[in-house]
This record gives sequence, C-alpha cells and structure tokens, in this order.
Amino acid sequence: MLKIKNLQSGYGQLQVLFGIGLEINQDDISVIIGPNGAGKSTVLKSIFNLVTIYGGKIIFQNEDITKMPTHRLISLGIGFVPQGRQVFGSLTVKENLEMGAFLEKDKLLVKMRIDEMMDVYFPELRKKLNERACNLSGGQQQMVAIARALMTHPKLLLLDEPSMGLAPMIMKELFLKIKQINKEGVTILMVEQNAKAACSIADKIFVLEDGKVAMQGGREILKTKKLRHIYLGGH
Repeated sequence: MLKIKNLQSGYGQLQVLFGIGLEINQDDISVIIGPNGAGKSTVLKSIFNLVTIYGGKIIFQNEDITKMPTHRLISLGIGFVPQGRQVFGSLTVKENLEMGAFLEKDKLLVKMRIDEMMDVYFPELRKKLNERACNLSGGQQQMVAIARALMTHPKLLLLDEPSMGLAPMIMKELFLKIKQINKEGVTILMVEQNAKAACSIADKIFVLEDGKVAMQGGREILKTKKLRHIYLGGH
C-alpha cells in the first residue's frame, strides 16, 4: 500500500531522516519504534507533507505522493492523528468530528459517519457528543482525535504516539480499539514510544536509529538481544 524510498527530510535546515526505506502492506498494523530523536514522528509528517522533504519518494497505492498537498492526501485516503491529540478544545465532540469531514459537503452523510463512529468504534463518546472536548479525559480526547481522522474513511491511518500520557488501563483499551479499526479494513502505521505494547499488536515492526532504519521484521525481531535490551527493558 505504501512504499518509501530513500527518504531524506527534516525541518528547514535540520535534516532528521537520512535515506529511510520501508514498505507498508495493506491491512497490516505496522509500528515504528526507536529512541527519542530517532526520527519516528518525522516519518509520519513526511508522508503527510508537514516537513521539508529534501529527497526520495513516497508512493501510495502506486501513486507518487511526495510533497502532495495535505488536502489531496486526505482525499486519496490517508488520515493522520498527530501527537498530543490536538482536539479543538472549545468545540464539542460533535463539532470536532464535523471538522474531520470538512471535505464532505453532504451533511446527511456527515451525520451518518458520526453515527458510525459512535456505533462501530466509540460508543462511550455518544453521551459526550455535546460536551466541549477540553472537558474530556485524556483517553476520551484521544478517541475523539482518532474518530475525527476516521470521518474521511481513510484507507491508511497514521497514528503518532497514541498512548502518550495515558494510564496503562486506558492505553490497553485504546490499543484494542486500534486493532478493531484495523479489522474493519483500515491499514495502520503507528509511531509509539511504548514499544512493548505497540509490538504486541504489530504485523510489522521498524526500528529507527539516528534517522535510519536499523532493523525491521515481524514480531520475531522482538527476540533479538539488542531490541529486547534497548527498547523492551531487557528480559
């Protein structure tokens, strides 16, 4: 579904990625892990055209999307949930979801999609629809952020540190939601600091170090001594 070739990107004059190459298979949950500063979030931002791209190519379903405007990426079927949730705190949950469907002019269809979010993925949000997002818990805000991205029915969903700041029980619940979203036919590419939890649901794992892919594979790479020691806390 997604192929990244020799990607070099960063922020203005600061280069962060140095020749990244990876492939994401359709219907998989793929996870990018690595130490702080390795460039994990920059990979997602490069796909979504939110950073400076110096070289390389990003191919989505056989179409070159390198440096493509973000609104076109959304139209093609790519959704993005940024780090730190970034919900519109002064807006209600319903208004946040409507913002996620800003490209859709059919108001009835937007309403149907909001109902779908409540019925299929996040029934716990239904009673919160008319509450301001700033009054929700961190876990509920993250659900709103994911639901907002799903309003466009993306084929590929990019998740940047979805468990950040969440209690362990809430994180576990969130990861179950991510697995459910994937089973409904959405391919997932996720950056996650909690490597152990993320890898437990991953089909494919990419390990980044210093802006390069240091290791990749399925869950079998969790057994490698280096990965267990550095990223998964030893034994």
